[in-house]
Amino acid sequence: MDAYLQDELYDLLTYCIQKPQSPDFASKKGRVQEIGRELYADGGADALENIFFSIEHRVKDEIDRDAKPYRMWWNSIANEWKY
Repeated sequence: MDAYLQDELYDLLTYCIQKPQSPDFASKKGRVQEIGRELYADGGADALENIFFSIEHRVKDEIDRDAKPYRMWWNSIANEWKY
């Protein structure tokens, strides 16, 4: 499940990073938040950290952009996740 969610998360984040004015930006952001909740339910804050860590590096390597600002989209999921 995590590999599927990781790929989906990558696709959503790269879309949001590259097209912040897109009309479907809010729905993409909502799905990113849903993925975070699914990951947290499955593996806690460690799962969030592990997935986002790999996504950050993949985004940097593949599209040369920074995904770190998007970590805050998961702030409401867990008390230990504060960015």
